[in-house]
Amino acid sequence: MKTYNQFINGRYVEPASGRWLDSIDPYRGQAWARIPQGCAKDVDAAAAAANAAMKSGPWATMTATQRGKLMFKLADLIALNSDRLAEIEVRDNGKLLAEMRGQVAYLPEWWRYFGGLADKIEGAVMPLDKPDMMGFTRHEPVGVVAALTAWNSPLLFVAWKCAAAIAAGCAVIVKPSEFASVSTLEFAALTKEAGFPDGVFNVVTGLGQEAGSALVDHPGVAKVTFTGSDVTGAKIYAQAARSMKRVSLELGGKSPNIVFDDCDLDKAASGVISGIFAATGQTCIAGSRLLVQNSIREAFTEKVAALGRSARKGNPMDADTNIGPVTTAAQYKKVLDYIDIAKAEGARCILGGGPATGPTLTGGQFVEPTIFVDVKPDMRIAREEVFGPVLSIIGFEDEADAIRIGNDTIYGLAAGVWTRDMGRALRVSAAIKAGTVWVNTYRAVSYMMPFGGMKHSGIGRESGLESIRQFLETKSVWLSYADNAPLNPFVLR
Repeated sequence: MKTYNQFINGRYVEPASGRWLDSIDPYRGQAWARIPQGCAKDVDAAAAAANAAMKSGPWATMTATQRGKLMFKLADLIALNSDRLAEIEVRDNGKLLAEMRGQVAYLPEWWRYFGGLADKIEGAVMPLDKPDMMGFTRHEPVGVVAALTAWNSPLLFVAWKCAAAIAAGCAVIVKPSEFASVSTLEFAALTKEAGFPDGVFNVVTGLGQEAGSALVDHPGVAKVTFTGSDVTGAKIYAQAARSMKRVSLELGGKSPNIVFDDCDLDKAASGVISGIFAATGQTCIAGSRLLVQNSIREAFTEKVAALGRSARKGNPMDADTNIGPVTTAAQYKKVLDYIDIAKAEGARCILGGGPATGPTLTGGQFVEPTIFVDVKPDMRIAREEVFGPVLSIIGFEDEADAIRIGNDTIYGLAAGVWTRDMGRALRVSAAIKAGTVWVNTYRAVSYMMPFGGMKHSGIGRESGLESIRQFLETKSVWLSYADNAPLNPFVLR
């Protein structure tokens, strides 16, 4: 079992606490690696290194074009190591190897996209209405960025947050989830190999209430970007406000997947399964509320249930496995608790409804793919994020009814719309309050497309051109070329 150290200032160093945490393989239920249990002293060291990198040394004087070239080198190294990194992620979080291989192989595109964008962030010259003056804007890095990532897709979140931040000229400190830190620690070595100057990319692992809280409070951190639950996000938002830090939050969801009776039913059923049972439902974008037009509700429900019944549970490393284990013991209990709550509230379970058992599932935390019908929009199972393979089916009458139910939530991260009517697709996608709306597809992502939520689902956007602006401050510069002093120095010009 390998023991890892913190990655600070370009090298691996033992945690100041002298303590480590076990990383548990969710499939086997056994420790397979040890990660540092970071503390405030580790955060101090990382913040000092990151600030030094931004104020002096090669990073401080490097041009945006040079930064971009380093990011291209890193992208190439990720591609060379993608299979190894994918296998590490599976050991850490139990997601399917088939999915993680594809996901990690796609990550270089974020680093290439933002590497190419680094030297294309332009200011502007303003046609001022003041005589004998000109004005222009420039964009400067916001400062050291603390990136707090979640356990379900660690390296994807590193790419979403850090590629834009580094392209903007910031130095970063990543605090991955204590449940899935190994891939980020391994990734750190690639930044060194790519030639990133010391202090530009740092990793401090540990518990949220120790290392995470110390990062949010640290005076050497200018911005916090976090992925996780809305409850934790609200706490971080309030905590960061005390020191006026910039904050972006990518939080949870209770996303509606809306199926109209004119859609391609087979394609929609496959999209519904992808939206809720892929990744064992452990995604913020999970289409956990299936809204089905009443005219097709019974037939479509059976079609989805049949696909759910066919899902194979087992070792996430095996190519024929469809559903892996729940990542953490606490999350496993939470999912089972929500299933009990749904039953107690009167929802009818037509598939699954409890732990999954079998000769290949020993040691892991498996939940049967679960479907509830007779769900009312005010039930907890229809309102609260479960973060597991649990689907609630709700009927609707018409377009207006679907929009009303779809928007009846505190969340606004994502939604799906299934219809052959493009007019309807455009009307509904405009009316649904969500940061992402997929039409006749689900769970598609790209480095080009902004991603983020409305309402309790977060603040700000990741990926795409918009995201880099969140790591930049705009400075206005006034230049006077008048020969004479102002007539009255006590009056605003």
